[in-house]
Amino acid sequence: MKLVIANDHGGKKLKDAIMLHLRNQHIEITDLGVNQLESVDYPAYAQKVGNMITEHKATLGILCCGTGIGMSIAANKLPGVRAAVVSDTFSAQATREHNHSNVLCLGERVIGEGLALLIVDTWLKATPLAGRHLERVKQLDSE
Repeated sequence: MKLVIANDHGGKKLKDAIMLHLRNQHIEITDLGVNQLESVDYPAYAQKVGNMITEHKATLGILCCGTGIGMSIAANKLPGVRAAVVSDTFSAQATREHNHSNVLCLGERVIGEGLALLIVDTWLKATPLAGRHLERVKQLDSE
């Protein structure tokens, strides 16, 4: 599994915490985000992660901004990207299993660091399900 992460100024602290958390688990992750708090335009960073997914250079991506919403909207414009804004562990598992999400979007101003790390762990451990879920994802991909 190849992971990629990016952020804008509103998600820098959360991105740093996630990267440390994953590296402590010996999970390799590529950082394409910013390392300062000055304002930047989030669509460019969502596109970087989305392009890594669509070009098969990464399997999964994580995007962090203030709410996760802007990143999700921008990432979902790219074909083959299924980005989901998540703020609880149930949704993290369901979006990976049922919707085959490949980009997780988190809001630093919405959830705390502890919950964010639980969400990341839950999402990464979940496996996309086949059957009716796969059939629905195929419908999404064909639109």
